Amino acid sequence: MRLRLRMGALAGWAAVAVIGSGLLAGLPGVASAQADYPFRDPKLGDDQRIADLLARLTQEEKILLMSNHPQIPRLGITFSGQVEGLHGLALGGPGGWGGRGVQPMPTTTFPQEKGLGATWDPELLKKIAALEGYEARYDYQNPTFSRGGVVVRAPNADLSRDPRWGRTEESYGEDPYLVGTLTVAFVQGLQGPDLKHWQAASLMKHFLANENEDGRTFTSSDFDERLFREYYSVPFRMGFEQGGSRAVMAAYNSWNGTPMLIHPVLKDVMIKEWGNDGIICSDGGALGLLITSHKSFADKEHGVAAAVKAGINNFLDTYKPDLAKALKDGLLTEADMDASLHNELRVFLRLGEFDAPGVDPYGEIGRKTEGALPPWELDSSKALARLATDESVVLLKNEGNTLPLDRTKLKTIAVIGPWIDQVLLDWYSGTPPYAVSTLQGIREAAGSGVKVLFADGSNPKETAALASKADVAIVVVGNHPECNAGWDQCPIPSNGKEDVDRKTIVLEQEELVKQVFAANPRTIEVLRSSFPYAIVWSEQNLPAIVHITHNSEEEGHGLADVLFGDYSPAGRLTQTWPTGDAQLLPILDYNLLHGRTYLYSKDKPLYAFGYGLSYTSFAYEGVKVSAPKVAADGTVQVTVKVKNTGKRAGDEVVQLYVQHLGSKVERPRLELKGFKRVRIEAGAERDVAFDLKPRDLAYWDATAHIWRVEKEPVRVLAGGSSDKLPIQATVEIETSGEFKP
Repeated sequence: MRLRLRMGALAGWAAVAVIGSGLLAGLPGVASAQADYPFRDPKLGDDQRIADLLARLTQEEKILLMSNHPQIPRLGITFSGQVEGLHGLALGGPGGWGGRGVQPMPTTTFPQEKGLGATWDPELLKKIAALEGYEARYDYQNPTFSRGGVVVRAPNADLSRDPRWGRTEESYGEDPYLVGTLTVAFVQGLQGPDLKHWQAASLMKHFLANENEDGRTFTSSDFDERLFREYYSVPFRMGFEQGGSRAVMAAYNSWNGTPMLIHPVLKDVMIKEWGNDGIICSDGGALGLLITSHKSFADKEHGVAAAVKAGINNFLDTYKPDLAKALKDGLLTEADMDASLHNELRVFLRLGEFDAPGVDPYGEIGRKTEGALPPWELDSSKALARLATDESVVLLKNEGNTLPLDRTKLKTIAVIGPWIDQVLLDWYSGTPPYAVSTLQGIREAAGSGVKVLFADGSNPKETAALASKADVAIVVVGNHPECNAGWDQCPIPSNGKEDVDRKTIVLEQEELVKQVFAANPRTIEVLRSSFPYAIVWSEQNLPAIVHITHNSEEEGHGLADVLFGDYSPAGRLTQTWPTGDAQLLPILDYNLLHGRTYLYSKDKPLYAFGYGLSYTSFAYEGVKVSAPKVAADGTVQVTVKVKNTGKRAGDEVVQLYVQHLGSKVERPRLELKGFKRVRIEAGAERDVAFDLKPRDLAYWDATAHIWRVEKEPVRVLAGGSSDKLPIQATVEIETSGEFKP
């Protein structure tokens, strides 16, 4: 049943990913559309069209263009505003993204970005983003709604190097290659396959190293250029170069003492090297923070001039009078502003907002909806949300085959925990059209023949009595994504969110788990959380533990699919789970070489990066390389043979790592360089191939300002987790090499 769902969900939104070519061919008047101004003429080059528009604008109008959702009625111009979309379009939700005082728009809502990362499935993320981009067009262009926009603030390309970071939920994980690969997939899904016409624009967040909340408006993330090139910037670079994103948000923090809003790296690297000839916007209120928090300038007039010169061309801030004064006082020239605006306008051109009617291939989405269901009500959208939830579930422990549950052998189930009857939404969530809670999903999956008891766990006697009556107890614990409190308030130390870092990774609710287990030794822990937790006691004592993130409209169905065996779990952790606070470095220590993440840590964690169990078993039977030696500019193919040795079909996440055996500089202890989520039938085997390029194994030589490929042996390892790599081979890089960025 779940396989059919998977294929149906992917097929249902495969059409969205290629919608551009079909609509472009079918729209009337494409070839003959008359241009009332040269900037509307699609036969002209991009730069010609942008230059023509700029020449027609007054200085006041140019200033206006740097705002969100600018309009110039005399030229018939309306440019898109920005919308949030980390795990589904947000036109509502706790953040009120649909607008204050207006009815939220429902949108298809997926697991948190941390959960999407746990799928290790780029193709799935591409389908999710394609649907999200379609919904953005649908809502923005629908004459009844006219809500939102098609510049989507997603994905977050930030790296979760520390589990205490309050926004860990917004990151795909701690590894730059994994996060970069998923970032590329999401960007491509949002924007679509047509390089000249985008369904939506992907605006990545937050550049750069914005990975602490306490003091984020004034602290400096300090690390050297090698770590910038090899770690912190990798997902952004991949998003630009491989994904095609042309929009990004600058972070609040400083890097090595210089605020990111005015950092030279924006022009010197992002624009000149990575080709981001698009939008670079401020974060909300960041311009003011240059003066009040960073104390870089005496006033916003000087701050805005420096920001525009650095490459900023869009402000989520109050800036217009300050920019006008900076131009008047000569702190900034109109030519400076034109150069910055030229890049911003290129994004709007790609979105079809220069075009006359009938030219934009996505221009009809949402305009004619009579008799048609909105996209969030389609069965294919619901199936995609359910599939994403299924794939995101990580089985952490399963002693004695406690899971999956056999509903034919159960009479009573106890479900215990706070908020088991709610799907909890985070700050960047939209408003789902419906939401299946944990309790509802378990009830439906158990069937009418099984009695489901429930309690919130607040009364110890009631909890113990309820658990003792059941054949199995399911205790649901974890964090509240909004801390169940106001902005910048998190009363429980292990909770965190935007603007609040966690003070501990030890789960307070583990006391509830102990109470339930004391009453019923057949206790299953469902850790529903945005973060890693040091659940050492649970791992040592409980027979089964499952992890799931928040927010999916299909949360209850997805969890129940795994608990009752309708789906064999294959989610994998994207972040190291330490054994406790003692394994953590100071949160402001951004130097990974001190022992942070699986790349450099020597500590044995509670759960390793890439870890996750299954209801079947897989054997790694060998690894072959296409050649024992490879030149610095060559490619070697690595083929891993995997067999499903269990009794049921399932997905395996095949992970490929490397170790440098002869490097002259310090390298990671282990480094992910390839992964594929593959389905293997019971008893079948698969050959999973990866292309490994020495160019991708280079290190950054900061002195020479180049990438260096070393002549050395490299060990290639493969398996289902970073701590379980049973097969390996060695490849000799027979020549050294260097290349410029």
